[in-house]
Amino acid sequence: MQELIKKLVQKNNTKIFMIVLDGLGGLPLNGKTELETARTPNLDALARVSATGLHVPVSYGITPGSGPGHLGIFGYDPLKWEIGRGVLEALGLGMELKNTDIAVRGNYATIQEGLVKDRRAGRIPTEKSKALTEKLQEAIPRIDEAEIIFAPGIEHRFAAIFRFPEPLDECSDNVNDTDPQKVGKPPLKPVPGNHQSERVARVAEKLVQKAHEILKDEEAANFILLRGISQVPSIPSFEESFGLKALAIAVYPMYRGLARLIGMDTPPVNGDIKEEIEFLKENLNDYDFFFFHVKKVDSYGEDGNFEGKAKKIEEFDEHLPDILALKPDVLIITGDHSTPAVLKSHSWHPVPVLLHSPYVLGGLSQGFSERECAKGELGIFPAYNILPLALANSGRLKKYGA
Repeated sequence: MQELIKKLVQKNNTKIFMIVLDGLGGLPLNGKTELETARTPNLDALARVSATGLHVPVSYGITPGSGPGHLGIFGYDPLKWEIGRGVLEALGLGMELKNTDIAVRGNYATIQEGLVKDRRAGRIPTEKSKALTEKLQEAIPRIDEAEIIFAPGIEHRFAAIFRFPEPLDECSDNVNDTDPQKVGKPPLKPVPGNHQSERVARVAEKLVQKAHEILKDEEAANFILLRGISQVPSIPSFEESFGLKALAIAVYPMYRGLARLIGMDTPPVNGDIKEEIEFLKENLNDYDFFFFHVKKVDSYGEDGNFEGKAKKIEEFDEHLPDILALKPDVLIITGDHSTPAVLKSHSWHPVPVLLHSPYVLGGLSQGFSERECAKGELGIFPAYNILPLALANSGRLKKYGA
């Protein structure tokens, strides 16, 4: 499909906006989902005159991580292009990656009596995380033959690169996470899945041990959990694949990292929805495609904060008229995956999607929610078909065949 799209793409001056409310989909609490609970007059009015449906991020029953979730809505089959979370985090923090590197996403965590008490160290302030990361960098410049390069992220997050002296074999990143994913359990030992990954696992294990020794007197962030141990894949660029010069507008580093990996421009952005809209206005004339990311919808879902997630959706709805005032030729509003607050995690449930352009049927959904979008003209479909639909609605695809 990607090769077909590449042959049919044609250039014009249209603007495509893709708004991603991270973790948008939900499940009912007292009969209503977060979207159904939120007061969203602007989203509901837009849904009534738009094409709506539900997209499946990876495949039925498969719970996606943020990487596969975003790859799908960007038009890439996430089963073909697998990108590790460590790579995304490192790229998003501006770290340069080579074919000698293993990238790791880290969490500062709280451990007590050998068990994980808090996987996110109480979401320590970003400035505290930065100071701790600088401390680790000074104390751990190298492990065995690998140079260790750290970068602080937002709140409890950081990234690390294991830079080996020579290019790595394929599958050298086949090492499990050390995060047990639940509190009250001991951290996992990094175990190699094959011969090529043995030295990577060894470096990871020593890094965890050394970091704990350095951090052991910290009240909250006295341990590190390693996630997404990964190598850089070779993936075709977004502009090469879809003919779109793209700008990513995302506050959180990991999402800039994913966008950067496929060739989108990824300048740093600070603030929240209001500031992101201002950034969009400032750059409107310079790009064809705008990826606009709103993170906190997902964060509240993962925290089990049903009301907080609904309120964040309401906050976006209040700003929607400012986005519509920019008159995009095609506007997509969706999520990368579902994060129901009742589950406190990502889930496998299909995700609401709205596509607005002059060339849709519309009139089938009375609002923007899981149940209403299920009535829409798009039906339930694979996420990687969103981008071809956006291209078609913007007049950027030539006819196929005679």
